[in-house]
Amino acid sequence: MRTLLILLSAICMMSVSSCATRVVTRPETVTVIKTRPANYKIVKVRGKRYYFWNGNHCRKTRRGYVIVKP
Repeated sequence: MRTLLILLSAICMMSVSSCATRVVTRPETVTVIKTRPANYKIVKVRGKRYYFWNGNHCRKTRRGYVIVKP
């Protein structure tokens, strides 16, 4: 009985405290372009599709196209 109580206490203490943390950093300004221009090119960098025009790489999102650094 005592072993069961100690085991349950340990499980409760492990579930309450977490040693894993998640740090999310976002850029201060995000440029969203609603439509892409006619002179874009599709390029693949490390297996991901980017739209390239005017010296910028963009990713397609639900809101439009976001300028990113590949």
